[in-house]
Amino acid sequence: MKREYIQIRCSIYEKKLLQRRAARAGISLSEYLRSTAFERNIVERITAEQLESYQMLVQYKNNFARISNMFKKRDPKLAATVNKLAQEIRTHLKNFKK
Repeated sequence: MKREYIQIRCSIYEKKLLQRRAARAGISLSEYLRSTAFERNIVERITAEQLESYQMLVQYKNNFARISNMFKKRDPKLAATVNKLAQEIRTHLKNFKK
């Protein structure tokens, strides 16, 4: 149970920035400040737009992998290039999860 208060001074800009970051993480300003003070990892929630982009990248990766498989016998160079692109997208998707 939290009963103690701590007051800090900051500019209006800093306060708005802290409030915005707390809102993006889906937690209160107090919880956000406590988490940053104790060096906890704060993860922002994914917006609907970000989720849509993630899903689109997954679809692109799958499509490029399929295209690469189609051209393996006909044009190995093209297949390798397309496969490389699919792997790059996969790498970005892995970074997105972090």
